[in-house]
Amino acid sequence: MSSSTATARTEWLNPIGSRLAIPGRSNHFRRRWKLINRRNFAVTRFVATGTSIMTPSIAAESSQGLQQLPFKQEGYNYWTWRGYKVHYVVEGEGFPVVMIHGFASSSFHWRYNIPELAKRYKVYALDLLGFGWSEKALTDYDALIWRDQVVDFLKEIVKQPAILVGNSLGGFTTLLAAAALPDQVEGVSLLNSAGRFGDDISTTDKTEETALHKFIVKPVEEIVQRVVVRLAFFLTMQPDQIEAVLKSGVYVNHSNVDDYLIDSIVRPAADPNAYEVYYRLLTQLMSNPTKYTLDSVLSQLSCPLLLLWGDLDPWVHDHGKPNRIRDFYPNTSLVNLQAGHYPQDEVPEQVNKALLDWLSTLS
Repeated sequence: MSSSTATARTEWLNPIGSRLAIPGRSNHFRRRWKLINRRNFAVTRFVATGTSIMTPSIAAESSQGLQQLPFKQEGYNYWTWRGYKVHYVVEGEGFPVVMIHGFASSSFHWRYNIPELAKRYKVYALDLLGFGWSEKALTDYDALIWRDQVVDFLKEIVKQPAILVGNSLGGFTTLLAAAALPDQVEGVSLLNSAGRFGDDISTTDKTEETALHKFIVKPVEEIVQRVVVRLAFFLTMQPDQIEAVLKSGVYVNHSNVDDYLIDSIVRPAADPNAYEVYYRLLTQLMSNPTKYTLDSVLSQLSCPLLLLWGDLDPWVHDHGKPNRIRDFYPNTSLVNLQAGHYPQDEVPEQVNKALLDWLSTLS
């Protein structure tokens, strides 16, 4: 894999585990691991054996002084899509706002936004297939599977025009859905969205695959890949490793890197097939970063666009990206935030205000 291709893959997904570091055997690590075991949430080869690691006191706390979506071990609502179990949250009444999380995240990552927006709007937060409390389906993962999931959610559950809000991978998914269903999407808001412009991605011509590579080299490569990815998955989904990555610049302000956040990432990783989904994402979805580009999708968009951008995001290598989006798509409003990759959770008051101000001009 060339360095340029590796950069493109990281940029497209921005996964929690994009920077791998082995956690040391510190006292802090041992204390946290004992805490998880005491809460009866055993993670052995990522199979859940107990009840929620969230306590009522944690669920009620808010370092921002904002109301927080209560954490529910069993989730909120479920919808059957293509035979798969899909999780979503719905709160409030009024014009619909649909929120889509990023890679390795869930609807709980909108914990500070849902209660505030639900005071004026009917807010939905959807877990993408393979993530959060949705089923870890053994299927081929491609950007279009999530586009289709969001489109069908709008048709079958929301059933009326709506605003889409997406972070990271969820941002690019909302763009695809808005382009596919223009009559039902009245606006899109992106928070540090994944996706790259076509001219940023270098491509190389593929040579014809030889029989030796196809039948001998490739199977061996896949075995090695699986071993490496399984190890990476196990290491990156340890509570201390997640905390370390989030505090490495992904969150500039660490106030909200708390048990609620870490547990909302660890819990889905314990689901059956979670590792296999992770492996398929790395080997299938990212195998062709040139297939879907921002310019190709934005050229199909027809609704107002709001960018809420954490300017200190270490996972977005192109710091001029929001300005490039605005230049390419003039019907764009831009709000710059002093935050990392997840501004909705790091600076929720600012995100909520900007969203509510913008929504008031549309609905």
